Amino acid sequence: MKVFAVIIAGGIGSRFWPRSRERSPKQLLEIVGEGTMIQNTVARLHPLIPPENVLIVTNSAQVGEIQRQLAHIPPENVLVEPSGKNTAPAITYAAEVLRHRAGNVVMVVVPADHIVRDVPAFQDVLRRAVRTAVRSRGLVTVGIRPTRPETGYGYIQYDDRSVPETLRALGAFPVKTFAEKPNLPTAKRFIESGDFLWNSGMFIFKVTIILNAVADHLPDVSEEFHRLRGFIDTPEFYPALEAAYRGMRSISIDYGVMEHAENRFILPAEFGWNDLGSWDEAYRIAEKDENENVLEGRVFVRDVHGCHLSTTRKRVVAAIGVEDLTVIDTDDALLICKRGRSQEVREIVEALKKADLKRHL
Repeated sequence: MKVFAVIIAGGIGSRFWPRSRERSPKQLLEIVGEGTMIQNTVARLHPLIPPENVLIVTNSAQVGEIQRQLAHIPPENVLVEPSGKNTAPAITYAAEVLRHRAGNVVMVVVPADHIVRDVPAFQDVLRRAVRTAVRSRGLVTVGIRPTRPETGYGYIQYDDRSVPETLRALGAFPVKTFAEKPNLPTAKRFIESGDFLWNSGMFIFKVTIILNAVADHLPDVSEEFHRLRGFIDTPEFYPALEAAYRGMRSISIDYGVMEHAENRFILPAEFGWNDLGSWDEAYRIAEKDENENVLEGRVFVRDVHGCHLSTTRKRVVAAIGVEDLTVIDTDDALLICKRGRSQEVREIVEALKKADLKRHL
């Protein structure tokens, strides 16, 4: 059974403004360690999935930089969306292209902007997830064993009792429910129950299984893509795709399909995962000095505690007598934020849009 990867790389990472921009979002940046996030995503798929079997779904603003960073990925494998419509249309788009080019293969869907510390453990989970998808003929996802009551992640509850032996041997369990991002008391209850996992946003299924599930639960999306089948890999395809996207609703694969489908399975996993969703997360996982500071670039401090201070410029940044701040300096914008509130950075991005300050986005 051939296996292909579909990397979802269309987001702009608004919570990582001002470093993350529309043309250079966080997946195209070196946020943590060496290599950009999308380069590291492709690298950890090898050798399970070779470059010629990797598809990337993105937007027109990011195509050039993606092709520059991933020159070993065939250009025709970079699928361009006319506009962002969330993950359900993006995954359906990739599934239809794979159906046309390769048939009923297994597709492994992964976001472009996650961190994985233990690559061998990650690859082991993917191997078992692929076998689960083939044996179960179901929709498979990967759940991360929670290490704290996190309110920034969705959760998935699984059933560890009624498991077919063939799937139990692979470490797979039936899914009970999907839960949205909880408040703190609810997150604590999830942790205490022992049968909730963080939703990693990774999905594994055969092409026909996901296309049938989209047809069952999102018939409007399915019909739009079904009409495009005769145009795939022809000059007429992109204009037809633009027309289809104009009337297509924006909806996630979780909400649109996974929450309602049957025959769903999950593999609990631990491989040093982080979705790096905000500057607070970047601070949490970064190495710190003796005063719990993360200092990046030409930064000088005195009597500073618990701060994340970062500059990519030649300009010097200095701080005295402050604590628990996030300060991110770029060529044309400066973010100063109380640590613990970086989720609100996206509201600043929205304000910039309303103020028509596109040059800062």
